[in-house]
Amino acid sequence: MSPSSLKDLAFSDLDREIAVTRRVLERLPENHFSWKPHEKSMPLGRLAMHVANLLQWMLDTLNRDGFDMASPPAMRNEPTDLNDVLKTFDQNAAAVKAALAAATDASLAQSWSLRSGPQILHSAPRVTILRIWCLNHLIHHRAQLCTYLRLHNIPVPTVYFNSADEPDWTFT
Repeated sequence: MSPSSLKDLAFSDLDREIAVTRRVLERLPENHFSWKPHEKSMPLGRLAMHVANLLQWMLDTLNRDGFDMASPPAMRNEPTDLNDVLKTFDQNAAAVKAALAAATDASLAQSWSLRSGPQILHSAPRVTILRIWCLNHLIHHRAQLCTYLRLHNIPVPTVYFNSADEPDWTFT
């Protein structure tokens, strides 16, 4: 079955990626939110909140024609606890799903720009920004969280097919 639209082609896996990401977030050890594996690494809690906020970035990309680095929106970076991360993630996931449902192929094909004041730093079709800078970015940081789980000897959930802790092959 071939996708019927640009939206279907680019985001047919969004629900799955959101569900998998939530499973990873659910396992994070709240008592280690200040821990980081290396001095250059982000602390676990901040990285978790970054993952939760990446869906807000996706929502902003769907709803705006660009982002101005000279006046970024305020975003909380430090969670109060694991429930805070999950609540933020769930709220952002619901909002993204609703906004994406309302998006059209024409709106996804429109140009989106990253600016610093009046200077345009980068422009690309909105669908490209959503896929690379938002969803793929989330997947990248989710993988980092899986590494943090492993380093704390917490079972890593299945992300794609199986994991060493969940060896049964699943195809969702």
